[in-house]
Amino acid sequence: MTKLPGAYMRAEIDQAIPAFAEGVLQDLSASVKAAALDKLDAFYTIARGSSDAAANLISYELMAELQKPVTTLPPSVFSLGNGLQLGNAGALFFSQSGGSKDLVSAAIGFKNAGGKTLAITNTPGSPLAVEADAFVDIKAGLEQAVPATKTVICTIAAGMALLAALKPDYTKACEAAARAMLASADAKLEQADQIIEAVKSTPHVYVIGRGCGFGAAHEVALKLKETTAIHAEAYSAAEVLHGPLQLATKPLCVLILDTGEEVSNQSLSLAEERFRSVGANVFRLTPETVGAQGLTPAASSAMLLRALYPVILEIALQLGLDPDQPETLSKVTVTI
Repeated sequence: MTKLPGAYMRAEIDQAIPAFAEGVLQDLSASVKAAALDKLDAFYTIARGSSDAAANLISYELMAELQKPVTTLPPSVFSLGNGLQLGNAGALFFSQSGGSKDLVSAAIGFKNAGGKTLAITNTPGSPLAVEADAFVDIKAGLEQAVPATKTVICTIAAGMALLAALKPDYTKACEAAARAMLASADAKLEQADQIIEAVKSTPHVYVIGRGCGFGAAHEVALKLKETTAIHAEAYSAAEVLHGPLQLATKPLCVLILDTGEEVSNQSLSLAEERFRSVGANVFRLTPETVGAQGLTPAASSAMLLRALYPVILEIALQLGLDPDQPETLSKVTVTI
């Protein structure tokens, strides 16, 4: 039987809902203990592509809840450079395949420099999982479409479960997120059709967020580029009103991802106002648009991604593309 374009991606978006609910409730206390994560003063996230977007997203939630610094670190510091003096720090490696050579080299280098390592991946027994002090299975199962959707949402779930193991009170947030995701199975963005037409009709898309929403913005922009070949860029609401605002003098679609973080509301509203005032086509999206309320920023981001993935899929199909297999991409990207 001939596979229809986008069939894998569509199925995996649907599969992400129960997989998230399962993953966000898993007990990761053994992994925390194995890597001594509760004894650390700071964390680095190390990842590429969609995994890096998820890592960025989770880093904001970790900092907000633990009050410890969490920042990204390029793998090339170890794979191409001479490493770092780390202090009492740990590395959280995010990788769907766990097979990228630069990530494996970074894990080895990080351990050799005295740091603790945790691999968060969809591939038990992968080289990265073997090298790390401890391993977390994101439990996404098989993902066949080249653009990651299910694995991204499950990575967010695993990151939240990890936070619950470090801060038990956060378990309630995980339970609420599981309920919200399961309840969203039939949810559709009210603005879906308008967004599809707006994105199709413009050569440029900005995806704007702040806090956890910034990581989600990176993922949405990447998914648009991967599946539709439309130029999309992610910006923080704190940065986009500088030089990037000038692009709004040409046709521009702006997606604002509002994860409900009160501290970000003012900057998101200012960005919305400025882009509307210069004629950009602006859509502001919140978890409430798919019926979810009272979620943490990370859970809200997962909800927004789950709502936007079908929209991106439909854009690709209407442009005559097969999002399951973009012309220039492969499922596992080899980086050295």
